[in-house]
Amino acid sequence: MDNLIIFSAKYLYLIEVFLAVVYFFFQTRSNQKSIIVLSAIFLPLAYIIAQVIATFYFDPRPFVTGNFTPLISPAPDNGFPSDHMLLTGAIASILFVYDKRIGALAWVIAIVIGISRVYAGIHHLADIVGSVAIVIVSMW
Repeated sequence: MDNLIIFSAKYLYLIEVFLAVVYFFFQTRSNQKSIIVLSAIFLPLAYIIAQVIATFYFDPRPFVTGNFTPLISPAPDNGFPSDHMLLTGAIASILFVYDKRIGALAWVIAIVIGISRVYAGIHHLADIVGSVAIVIVSMW
């Protein structure tokens, strides 16, 4: 079970990126342009908002405060927000705008990643929920 959690927490985001790239290349030229414009605005905006919030809110990673060894060994820095959840949530949001089914699948993958990162001991649930909130506010 731990190997599945480690894979999901560490590498599953690559499958979502691949899904988005494949989806992009199967779109019409006008949809591709629209996706590029939305991505060029939305992705940096979500990242900037996350960085601004992270400067004001510090949440030590669970393995730092709980004094245990996590399944994955990230830097003992600020865990808020989860970068993996921020990226996969942003990708899922973009996909959802263009295809509800593919977007919903991407959101399921993003949630699995978030839960895996909590279970692996490298994020608190608040880090994951915070990333989702930043994505939703940014997309809005």
